[in-house]
Amino acid sequence: MATSKEYLEFITEQLSEVDGITYRQMMGEYVIYMNSKIAAYVCDDRLLVKPVPSAVHMMPEASYESPYAGAKEMILVENVDNKEFLKELFEAMFDELPESKKRKK
Repeated sequence: MATSKEYLEFITEQLSEVDGITYRQMMGEYVIYMNSKIAAYVCDDRLLVKPVPSAVHMMPEASYESPYAGAKEMILVENVDNKEFLKELFEAMFDELPESKKRKK
């Protein structure tokens, strides 16, 4: 099941107060970037964030799920209705996110 456009719009609206948020479609799903760093995936109408220490600390009881077959597990964000929590989460995660790898041409 691919992510609905409505769910993507809802998530991007929830993240609208976070600086530098962009997204890119990838095989029917979406990659969420924060200032060019991959921060999250929106897959099957779920928001999954990278399991960096700050995200683990802020959501210690969260479950881990794979965004797609063969991918590393990420943290499922269930509290997507809380805009302030999402802003706090993404801002806390930023410094711990790895730099995006440059594409080979």
